[in-house]
Amino acid sequence: MNSRTSPIQLSLDDVVRLRKPHACGGDTWRVVRLGADIGLRCETCGRRVLLPRAELERRIRSFVTPDRKS
Repeated sequence: MNSRTSPIQLSLDDVVRLRKPHACGGDTWRVVRLGADIGLRCETCGRRVLLPRAELERRIRSFVTPDRKS
């Protein structure tokens, strides 16, 4: 069975914690671009990456932004 769930609601400037840390040691990322691919910037070193939305949704551990629920 293929259970489809609604996509996670993301907004610009949301800060998310991912399951694996970045090579620099940071694990928090700021959303800087929305669309089919999500742009993220590492809060520790400033590196920018693009991830497909489906992959990002699997990697998110929690929202760091205080007004968001995990």
